[in-house]
Amino acid sequence: MPYPSNSRSTLARRTLLQMAGRIGVVIALTTLVSYLHILRTMRDESLEHLARHVEERGQREQAIFVLVEEAHALLKQAFEERLQAGSQEDPTSRFDSMFELRSDGTIRTRPQGFDGTRVPGVWVTPGVKADTAFQRRLLASYDVIAQYGPAYRTRHANTYIFLTEGVNVLYWPEVPNWTQDASPDYPLLSFEYSLISRPQENPLRRMAWTRSYKDDVSGKWLISAVTPVDQDGQHVATLGNDVIVDDLLSRTRIDHLPGAHNLIFRDDGQLVAHPDIKLDSTTGGYDILAAQQPEGSRPGLPTAKQQAHLRSIFEAVKRRAPGQTVVGLPEYGEYIAVARLQGPGWNFVTVLPESVVTSKAIEAARYVLVFGLVSLLVELLIMFWVLRDQISRPLQTFTRATDQVAAGDFGVSLETSREDELGQLARSFELMAREVRQREEALRQANEGLEQRVEERTRELKDVHQQLMRAARQAGMAEIATNVLHNVGNVLNSVYTAAQLARERMNGMKLEHVGRVARLLQDHQGELTTFVIQDERGRHLLPFLDKLGQNLLDERGSMLELLGDIGRYTEHIGDIVKVQQNHARMPRIQESVSLAELVEDALRINAAGLSRHQVKVDRQWAPLPSVLTDKHKVLMILVNLFSNAKYAMDGVPPEERLLAVKMALAAADRVRIEVRDTGMGIAPEHLTSIFQYGFTTRQEGHGFGLHSSALAAQEMGGSLTVHSEGAGRGATFVLELPLNFAGLAHAS
Repeated sequence: MPYPSNSRSTLARRTLLQMAGRIGVVIALTTLVSYLHILRTMRDESLEHLARHVEERGQREQAIFVLVEEAHALLKQAFEERLQAGSQEDPTSRFDSMFELRSDGTIRTRPQGFDGTRVPGVWVTPGVKADTAFQRRLLASYDVIAQYGPAYRTRHANTYIFLTEGVNVLYWPEVPNWTQDASPDYPLLSFEYSLISRPQENPLRRMAWTRSYKDDVSGKWLISAVTPVDQDGQHVATLGNDVIVDDLLSRTRIDHLPGAHNLIFRDDGQLVAHPDIKLDSTTGGYDILAAQQPEGSRPGLPTAKQQAHLRSIFEAVKRRAPGQTVVGLPEYGEYIAVARLQGPGWNFVTVLPESVVTSKAIEAARYVLVFGLVSLLVELLIMFWVLRDQISRPLQTFTRATDQVAAGDFGVSLETSREDELGQLARSFELMAREVRQREEALRQANEGLEQRVEERTRELKDVHQQLMRAARQAGMAEIATNVLHNVGNVLNSVYTAAQLARERMNGMKLEHVGRVARLLQDHQGELTTFVIQDERGRHLLPFLDKLGQNLLDERGSMLELLGDIGRYTEHIGDIVKVQQNHARMPRIQESVSLAELVEDALRINAAGLSRHQVKVDRQWAPLPSVLTDKHKVLMILVNLFSNAKYAMDGVPPEERLLAVKMALAAADRVRIEVRDTGMGIAPEHLTSIFQYGFTTRQEGHGFGLHSSALAAQEMGGSLTVHSEGAGRGATFVLELPLNFAGLAHAS
């Protein structure tokens, strides 16, 4: 019987009380306190560094835009002064010497001596009236660009002045012949840099910035700055520069804090730069505020996750308090810092994952944890000393007792006086040894009858082996039978087809042809008689000729009856072969065949019957690839369909009898063959049962049943369907087959 346990003094309690209180509390509290302190300190320092970094970065990146604003102020002042100074001059002679009217209606800089790398070019849209006031404005624009364009070359891609009449005075050294090569219908006034300077778009008449775009000529990313110029309250010109922002965008994507990334967007939600999203001006960039679009709807579109992330960043920037630089984004575990770029009004944003901040704290806490583990190691050494005396040595005694029991000596003796788990184990071990000895005896007795059971099982296995051998022989015989039945079936198909063709041709022989031979013999009987009289050798011929005519008529009837018997007997044997094949079916390897050739073969087999029934054949098919299928089954189906169509048109006037065969691809991997006739059609109540076994609506000997054809189509991975609008409206049979049937067809 089991011994009762005493939980007042357990081995686990004695060992755990010596170490658990000191190790667990010290390590856990030390690590936790260190982590929280370091995390708070690191987070404050990281966010302060993030804010300082973004502010400095914003000041540095907006420098190019500040320079543009200063340059525009100087350009506007110089242009207005030049307009005022030239208001009393006569510009005609100078205008005519510098510019010419082209045959396309445009006014351009004269090409003689023109060098667009040193002086500006001029392009005037067709139809502009070049009066004195216009000439003064154009010359003033030319003088200002000629003076300041080369000076600003190191800062800007180009410098230009647009006049509201449709004039471009341009200094662009990288594209010096733009004004010479531009088409006369160039839509200068329809672009954004022209529209944003109009009074209705810019009522405050301040400097404005376009969206960033990729220049088609230079392949660089630009942003245009334009300043409107008014004269006597009227908008007369627009000053502009194209600023190259390739370096700024590149720095935004590449130059970032460790673990962070930068992006730029406008106040209207237009994304300017992002490290993981490729923007292309030809696709309209990306609008953060636009409705979420499905991935793949257009090139360059961010993923759904990126779209949601960008919208959260944009909303956090907009709702931040005035003067606040750093904003938390808890739903993504991030901090974002914002700097406003003066000029285009861009928002420069740095996104710093919270994990970057916490990782430093975790790294510091790890060192604390290491020291805790060292303490744990010391405690483990102490525990080892305790366990060696309290557990290891008693367990060695149990090991020796186990070896003794394994050797067959069950008379073990252990220390059972202890009141802990080892004492209970010792008592249980002695009890187990006694029970094992009893079971050993019972096992010896049970083994005495084991040999007899083994012999019985051996005999049963021999019987099973013999059954498996018989099954294997039967499977081999079935394979041989299937091969034989398959070859017999092919021969029977050929015999049956030939018999039907011969019978149709024999039916096509008109009776009067045979009678004509008999009458011909009668008409010339006198001559034959004379021949017999004159020639002794002819007396044996006359009796034969007398019976020839009658024999021809009798022979025709006998042949028809014989061919009918052959067809019925062949069909009967074929049914027997099909029944046997169902019990011993054998796979047949597919082969590549031409459907057009099979259709022609089927039409040739039915040629005599179609001609006798006065049926016209309409072939409609485009070139098709070869089909991997069972050509014998396909030929059988087509012969069956053509024969049935021929008999279906017996009640139709001969001029209306038409058999249309159409072949085309039904899909990328399937081919479709349509067989349409103008015959009697199929009643609606027969459409559901036409492919059933044994179903027919014709008298015996006419047409073929469709059950075997439908079954053969299914075995080849295809289908055979029928459509008819009713009796008297013809019928259409559709055979669909795969181009490459992956399986092995079975002989039907």
